[in-house]
Amino acid sequence: MRFWDTSAIASLLVEGPCTPRARELLEGDGDLAVWWATPVECWSMLARRVREGGLSVDSEDEAAGRLDVLRGVWYEVLPSEAVRTRAHRVLRLHALRAADALQLAAALVWASDDENAEFISADGRLCDAARLEGLGVIRL
Repeated sequence: MRFWDTSAIASLLVEGPCTPRARELLEGDGDLAVWWATPVECWSMLARRVREGGLSVDSEDEAAGRLDVLRGVWYEVLPSEAVRTRAHRVLRLHALRAADALQLAAALVWASDDENAEFISADGRLCDAARLEGLGVIRL
């Protein structure tokens, strides 16, 4: 199982440059861990693309369907004091936004002491922070 941040999940929903690699990773290990707010971030991304004209409403519906399928099989790290505490710490150490700090904090709580835990993201800044926090990183 690997932790997928929202940018990695988004690559599975909407075709883009990272999609082939994301699909390959998913096929190699279909066990996903994600942060609790990932669906909301994905819905936001889809709605923004529709508003901006980069995605049709039909394509948004198809992507939302793919998200529903993924939601049926992934493990979700729920909000907790442990996540909030780690998010506070990583915000003090890394140049991250709040949502990214929560993503990374959720991954760290999920990984606990697993030295083989891997973090998948298309966000370079988030990948750098995850690597500094001791996670194995797969950058899309």
